[in-house]
Amino acid sequence: MKKITLFIAAAVAMIMASCNQAPSASLKTDVDTLSYAIGMAQTNGLKDYLSMRMGVDTTYIDEFLQGFSEGVKAGEDKKKAAYYAGIQIGQQVSQGMVQNINQMIFGEDSTQTINANNVYAGFMAAVAGVETVMSVDSAQAFVQTRMDAIREAARAKAYAENKQKGEEYMASIAKLDDVKELGNGVYYQVITEGTGAVAADTCSVKVHYEGKLIDGTVFDGNMDGEPAVFKANQVIPGFKAALTTMPVGSKWIVYIPQDQAYGAQDMGNIKPFSALTFTIQLEGIEE
Repeated sequence: MKKITLFIAAAVAMIMASCNQAPSASLKTDVDTLSYAIGMAQTNGLKDYLSMRMGVDTTYIDEFLQGFSEGVKAGEDKKKAAYYAGIQIGQQVSQGMVQNINQMIFGEDSTQTINANNVYAGFMAAVAGVETVMSVDSAQAFVQTRMDAIREAARAKAYAENKQKGEEYMASIAKLDDVKELGNGVYYQVITEGTGAVAADTCSVKVHYEGKLIDGTVFDGNMDGEPAVFKANQVIPGFKAALTTMPVGSKWIVYIPQDQAYGAQDMGNIKPFSALTFTIQLEGIEE
């Protein structure tokens, strides 16, 4: 135990030499040494957490330690505790919430952003109880009623070219001699016409399918695997229209405009306002 204690004492001396924020440690007993070891053990993964979860540049670790030290020294001082809580939440808002909201509204378009200063002003006004511009209730109502429209307008601007290409594609499909219209701008071509029953939208269906973007990129499908089973009313409107029209045993190619697909939603591989093509083979119906 003596050798271990000496080793730790030497380590403390090295830390003190490189970082003057670290307090000196007294390692006279096993409890002293355990206490020190617990402190060190709690830092396992800390730098990754600071960097990845809190957005801290760990090249400024001395500044972090200074803040940590002040937080520890504050003890039960409620005034200081409130101040430090404000710093922590302020950074979470600026580095986390604002970025997340930008992503949610504007997606990958970095040229558009919410007004961060107004976010901070609204936050502080609500916490302070100042409701001269709007009340908290009216603010929540505005977010609920207007965010979707603002997001769709922002994405319409960012993905205008994608929307235009989809409209041109659907217009070209509509001119083909062998296509039929399902309604709401959805078209289909019959590869195989089945003779079985037709599913209601509340039925579970067994389906082989392949989804493509208008450039031919496959984004989903199971044509070479087991059929998928799901409710006919749990898919996008254009897909549902086909499932509730085609008899079992049918295989169709279905052309779906963006407003009968995912619309303004960003689905990763499927960008906002994307027209889609599905090859659908209806294998069966499960009541």
